[in-house]
Amino acid sequence: MRDLMVCLAALFLSGQAILCQKITASRPNSLPEMRSRFFAGHYEFRNATLTDLIRTAWSVGAKNILGGPDWMDVSRFDITTAASRESLKSTLQELLKERFALLVRNSSRDLPAWVITAGRKPQLQKTDSAETGGCKLERAVPYSRSAPVTFVCRNVTVSAFATGLAKVREASGYIFNYPVLDRTGIAGPWNFSLKWSPRSIYWRTVAAGETISLPDAFESQLGLKLSMVKEPTPVLVVEHAVAPRVKESPSLAQQFEVAYIKPNDPKTQGPDCSSVRVDPGGRVRIDMTLKGLIAESFGDISPDRIAGGVNLTNQTCWQIVAKAPVENGAAAGWNGPVWNGLDIDSMRKMLGALLIERFKLQTHTEERPIDGYAVTAGGAKLRKADPINRPGCGEGPGADGKDPRILNPVASRLVTCRNMTVAQFAVELNKDALRSRPLVDRRGIKAGTTSRSTSVPHLYSETSAFPRMRLTFPQFRTAQSRFWKH
Repeated sequence: MRDLMVCLAALFLSGQAILCQKITASRPNSLPEMRSRFFAGHYEFRNATLTDLIRTAWSVGAKNILGGPDWMDVSRFDITTAASRESLKSTLQELLKERFALLVRNSSRDLPAWVITAGRKPQLQKTDSAETGGCKLERAVPYSRSAPVTFVCRNVTVSAFATGLAKVREASGYIFNYPVLDRTGIAGPWNFSLKWSPRSIYWRTVAAGETISLPDAFESQLGLKLSMVKEPTPVLVVEHAVAPRVKESPSLAQQFEVAYIKPNDPKTQGPDCSSVRVDPGGRVRIDMTLKGLIAESFGDISPDRIAGGVNLTNQTCWQIVAKAPVENGAAAGWNGPVWNGLDIDSMRKMLGALLIERFKLQTHTEERPIDGYAVTAGGAKLRKADPINRPGCGEGPGADGKDPRILNPVASRLVTCRNMTVAQFAVELNKDALRSRPLVDRRGIKAGTTSRSTSVPHLYSETSAFPRMRLTFPQFRTAQSRFWKH
């Protein structure tokens, strides 16, 4: 096995610099998404698949990465490498070639895309060249998720407009994850506005004439056309890759710096006892029942799978106010699975430690029968897999590019699975829509009811007693005393 730390010495006129690379296998994570940060001349990637690393190194979308071994989207790694912001891509490419034996080539595929073309009479207004350029979204006042929105652009080219529109949340219900390309041939900046109804309005009953779709708005308001086509698109084909033999990242004990817990007053408690809030600086507030707290601490477990414990049926709403460690200057807002500088998976581990400390929580996993769904044989309409596709499911259409969501505004999701067995398909569905009632492959059983009794893992909890509460709760001061004692 290779050493986990590879250091390359490079001599420069000004002295000697040590460039280090460290690769370990990621530990299990309740939010399997890549995290990245830059610090002290190093980049750190955590919980990253090889696909994540390739799209970062070559600036290509995950859907535009073809071929490669099955583990590319499954195995996750923690990587630290010395690199500047400017040299990250080239450094990461060399790392992947050396440590993952990665071999890629450029190619092209016809992939779905939206294109903007000019109609007979484009309705764009000339602009004052001195005017500040840009687009902004104007929402209805008071705000409503189903009210029409207006995208106001001043001194903007059609190409820049297309790029900006793809990032507007209220347009994503029409555009989905497809690129928007300018094929109008119209040069120069212009002034114009575009008003349309968000797709969510179709989820309720609306009167005729109350809505206007995004494609219709293009034609009636701008004299342009927004159409779905298949465009030659650059792709990256993975021809060879080998997973490095590395050890698992070390386990770190994670605890809140200080935490206070109390039952909420039923007289002032709102109807929702299921909330988590992370404020800048690492201040955390959680309002949940004990069962909800246990489910949150495990991250991806359905509350229906939690059994045992005499206190689990108690509907007391517990309030936890805690301080979690975060880096100074952490970015505000959401950054993938990180909220105001706090990784949500780390917060869940801290919550789990708190439940063990304060509620004396003990858990184990056991198999129990539960009602679920079974895939049975009969009338299957499956196409033969293309071996260039890695096994997996993703949002969007298959190779034919047909997307029924475009013609059916009520349909909001389209999931396509490629190169998978039915058993693997069942596993993917269980991660999302069917968590409370699992799906299993039973094609060897004669067709019958779709609801069957199957044995699935359950979390069994044992709690000794609720913690004794004090009548007053001090504000945050220091982290010297982590938790109250019984």
